[in-house]
Amino acid sequence: MGRAAGGRDPRVAIHAAVIARASAVATLLLAAFACHAAPPGGTTPAATGFVARTTTVDGTVYRYQVFVPRGSDRGARPPVILSLHGAGERGTDGQLQTMVGLGPVVRGRAESFPAVVVMPQAPPDSVWSGAPARAAMQALDAALLEFHGDSARVYLTGLSMGGYGTWQLALEYPGRFAALVPVCGGIRPPSGFSSIRVSPVPSNAPDPYAYVAARLASTPVWLFHGAEDRAVPVTESRNMAEALRRASAPVRYTEYAGVGHNSWESAYNEPELWRWLFAQRLGRRSSTAP
Repeated sequence: MGRAAGGRDPRVAIHAAVIARASAVATLLLAAFACHAAPPGGTTPAATGFVARTTTVDGTVYRYQVFVPRGSDRGARPPVILSLHGAGERGTDGQLQTMVGLGPVVRGRAESFPAVVVMPQAPPDSVWSGAPARAAMQALDAALLEFHGDSARVYLTGLSMGGYGTWQLALEYPGRFAALVPVCGGIRPPSGFSSIRVSPVPSNAPDPYAYVAARLASTPVWLFHGAEDRAVPVTESRNMAEALRRASAPVRYTEYAGVGHNSWESAYNEPELWRWLFAQRLGRRSSTAP
């Protein structure tokens, strides 16, 4: 999960080594793909790869990255993915969030990945609610406009803390996303981390999973979780998937036997995920998994 406000979580070691190596080479890797923030008065023509952008909320500047697919300037409106990172990638450098989860997958398929991917970064000791959540949505809106994205095919995904953020933003912006892909996320706070939660769910809700399912029953969802996750209990995704089924929602759930917290490494490399995701469109209801 990374760090929560007030202390360092030892469970962040599950991907701390990845982050340490990634931060050492982040600038070099991004330089291979990135254009810098657009100059005043215009944008970089036909930008592709990772581009750096900023947005401001309540006087604070938030750095984010946008992956722009090849051919996005040829008239077709590409789908757009908003990707929320985990606690271990919080910061202000505008780069760490691209080094874990969806970022490496997109980077490895830069020649063919068909979607615009918006990767905001939450500040240290924050979560995906309040100002960081508003910054993420501002970044999404700006990318949709600048890169001519398809507003009917906007998708939301996140891992760990970002998995919680996926439920958070989906509840705060109902009907905005054509599909959700929460990876090793949850509804109830992880043990010892009361700040990482889905705040629109009332604390006295008798069944928080049913509360969420009732409000998102028309949105296609594919959940992923590792069966051996010690940071966010796998029961979080199991319970949420079951609540969505009871609500007759279009839901799929994949659980990886023997996998711990880093289930994103498997989830984002699922070929079927992308076929399924890009087929979702606002107003079109998908089928559930067999």
